[in-house]
Amino acid sequence: MIAKWRWRASVGLLILAMAGGVVCASTDSDNVDWPAYGGAQGAPNYSTLRDINTGNVTQLRLAWQWQTGETPLKEFGTSPGMFQTTPIVIDGVMYLSTPYNRVVALDPATGRQLWSYDPRPYVDGQPPNGTGFVHRGVAAWRDPASRALHIVIASRYRLIKLDARSGKPVAGFGHEGVVNLLEGLQWPVNPRHFTNTSPPLVYRNLIIVGNGVADRLIYRRDPPGDVRAYDARTGRRVWSFHTVPRAREFGADTWRNQSNKFTGHTNVWAPMSIDARRGLLYLPVGTPSNDFYGGNRPGANLFADSIVCLDANTGRRRWHRQLVHHGLWDYDSPAAPALVQIRRSGRTIDAVVQLTKQGFVFAFDRVTGEPLWPIEERAVPPSDVPGEQASPTQPAPAGLPVLAPQGVTLEDATDLTPELHAEAVAVLKRLRIGGLFTPPSTQGTLIRPGLLGGADWGGGAFDPDTGILYVKVNNDPALVYPDITDAQGNVPDVGPNDTGDETVFLHHRIPLLKPPYAFLDALDLNAARMHWQVPFGDNEAVRNHPALKDAKLPAALGAVGTAGAIVTRGGLVFVGGGDAAFHALDKRSGADLWRYSTGGAKTNGTPMTYRSGGRQFVVIAVGGPGPGAALLAFALGAQAQGIGPAAAALPEGHGVTLVERACSQCHSLDTVTGKRLNRKQWEAQIDAMIAKGARLSDEQYEEIAAYLAAHFGAAPEG
Repeated sequence: MIAKWRWRASVGLLILAMAGGVVCASTDSDNVDWPAYGGAQGAPNYSTLRDINTGNVTQLRLAWQWQTGETPLKEFGTSPGMFQTTPIVIDGVMYLSTPYNRVVALDPATGRQLWSYDPRPYVDGQPPNGTGFVHRGVAAWRDPASRALHIVIASRYRLIKLDARSGKPVAGFGHEGVVNLLEGLQWPVNPRHFTNTSPPLVYRNLIIVGNGVADRLIYRRDPPGDVRAYDARTGRRVWSFHTVPRAREFGADTWRNQSNKFTGHTNVWAPMSIDARRGLLYLPVGTPSNDFYGGNRPGANLFADSIVCLDANTGRRRWHRQLVHHGLWDYDSPAAPALVQIRRSGRTIDAVVQLTKQGFVFAFDRVTGEPLWPIEERAVPPSDVPGEQASPTQPAPAGLPVLAPQGVTLEDATDLTPELHAEAVAVLKRLRIGGLFTPPSTQGTLIRPGLLGGADWGGGAFDPDTGILYVKVNNDPALVYPDITDAQGNVPDVGPNDTGDETVFLHHRIPLLKPPYAFLDALDLNAARMHWQVPFGDNEAVRNHPALKDAKLPAALGAVGTAGAIVTRGGLVFVGGGDAAFHALDKRSGADLWRYSTGGAKTNGTPMTYRSGGRQFVVIAVGGPGPGAALLAFALGAQAQGIGPAAAALPEGHGVTLVERACSQCHSLDTVTGKRLNRKQWEAQIDAMIAKGARLSDEQYEEIAAYLAAHFGAAPEG
């Protein structure tokens, strides 16, 4: 059985087989593949498989598991992060990526490893971002002449093409199978500051890639977010789309003070999607640098925080819609735009749906970009931060329900006990609160949804039979301050978002706002109404908190997490979504029909499903960082050995072990050693770490806080 482990979570991976929205059968009619991230390149997260259904799902058992075996590497100062992959299955072979960006091929019926390729991205050190070493998937390209299959991965600043049979780089692609993604950018980029977590997108003979940039990297000419397409045979760059328009390009006038000449980010870090029949590529574009202050980039800032449709063959813009003007909230477009069909007034519309962190659902005609429901420009509060010029309005779709609560009032303070309610109200009164799009402030602004949404990179799961979109969403606020830049666009290494002593938790664990902390939504796009919404998952740290020992708590407190769901013709929605359990819900009602406890391991991947050897499997990635991170594959009536506990690295010194275990999950220890904070400030940082999924006992919390305050305390004044 799964060992309970407070520090490391394992991610289960669900295997679904389909292509282009229809299940794709291989030459063996018993086998059904899952050939692309999201099941197909339109990101449906749907399968027509129904071997596992509402009538037999209670018989689902663990069939096999595969562990990454990755550990911290002291010689490089790195640690693997959460296991967030979603595998693909093609021609009866499973392919996946690991936190350290290894590409692995498995037998999907047994989990037996066939080969592994290590691109060694850890040689460049720990990624300086909030997620650390994570990777969510690979893509496949089949040579139309030879029919040979190749697997491609974007690993940090390199695009790598592998032979699917051997796992070896293909020599004719780039330089010995590798393309340097830093070449051709607008300005030189530090290789350690350029990363990728999402799979590339393959269209015909093109491999299309975006990139990731750490939010906390804020400096003049930080890494740009150009989207590029490369020849799948040779690695030659075919086209490049500038997400920050250059001089004389459309949208350049939305970057006043020539800020387009030095502003980076504005990147497509989430997966992309494509209408292959029409050759239309859809980009979910993120926030420009920096997330919480735009005084040095006045204007609306196209194409930031937008959905952009390109001609996939040429990279030319077909249409776009900005979903946040002059972003100040880290409200990236976080998920692959979903290609769906919506039935309205007796006709079927080929649509594209963009989910957002702010909890909105935007739907457009796939070809023209016309909104299917009106988009209103609503007045929002101004900013009082010196130099900031916030947009006076922000777009909001009219006619569709929102996915998650928006904004904060005193009425939202937790009511789990009268005492906690009073404490929460006192904290809220010290902060700036208000409606959606209340700007960051030097006082500290509590925004809801927070940085993890609403919706996040897991996206939605669309059922074409009913027109219902299933979305795991978070109800989790964030406390933000403006990272005010100097005249050159730089900020101090340690800013207000790193040193504030306010926290969004009471007693280190209990969220300020009322539960539930997450939902699973079923949105009927044909009827434009919420079919159902249920609290999703639980929070063990809150449920077992001493301050709540006599409180009557909801059955489901809600589990904050960024992974998504899949839906099947068997009547089921499979989802982990950050909970310490994997769930199968009745898609008609939201009733929880089956649950598999993963102990202390969080479900960090979006599931998938497939059929191999006549059996349907569902797979999910769980856990991490380090040993214990595993793929879990489930089938009817099967039973396999569970996950063992993860081993911890044990550096010398009392308290250092806990600090290394906790802090290296998402970032290098340089992030800790580079700070000098007082005890209360360190506690606020640990609270933020817990919000991102760290599991600590009260004793561990105290040991970490004491160690950090003693060894990395605030420097004495004078």
